[in-house]
Amino acid sequence: MIGNETPAGGIDPGENPFPLVIGVTPSPAERIRLTELLDGVAPLLLVADLDELRRLITPPGPPAAVDPPPAVAPARAPDDALVVDGARSTARWGNREVVLTRLERDLLACLTAEPVRVWSYAELHRSVWHDEGLQRKADVQSLVKRLRRKLDRLGTGVTVVAVRGVGLRLTDHRRPRAQGSGDPPGGR
Repeated sequence: MIGNETPAGGIDPGENPFPLVIGVTPSPAERIRLTELLDGVAPLLLVADLDELRRLITPPGPPAAVDPPPAVAPARAPDDALVVDGARSTARWGNREVVLTRLERDLLACLTAEPVRVWSYAELHRSVWHDEGLQRKADVQSLVKRLRRKLDRLGTGVTVVAVRGVGLRLTDHRRPRAQGSGDPPGGR
């Protein structure tokens, strides 16, 4: 070993720590502003959301030599149930399936966790976007619009309805069951 090198030939990060500023904002204008404000202060990593940051800083999975745990087959739901598969980010109705974005999956997971409950826009924003201060109703409405189209494409009677002055809830026009196997709100 020479100097700060580790046996593998790399630099030991514990020996020479350095500052790193991480900025998380979906706004390109804010990223430019942060770049200008922090120019020369420290290395700067800018990402659009926390999922992007997690992908960048999370170490790769275990080595291939380690046997993965045996896969557990999901319980087969009746054909008249909407099934949300959180691991695959899909929603299934009978033999039809649609791919969901992370936001659509998280919204549907919230709504199926307590199907009768009316969720306020602020609660949905916290559970889906994970941010306390930014409670933009338009974000939720846009996401709901896309999710309604996908649920309609599946041919379900399940949809998201607005409860005037309160928020949103999952409604089942044909009375089929909605079964959520996605991540519970806030539990990733």
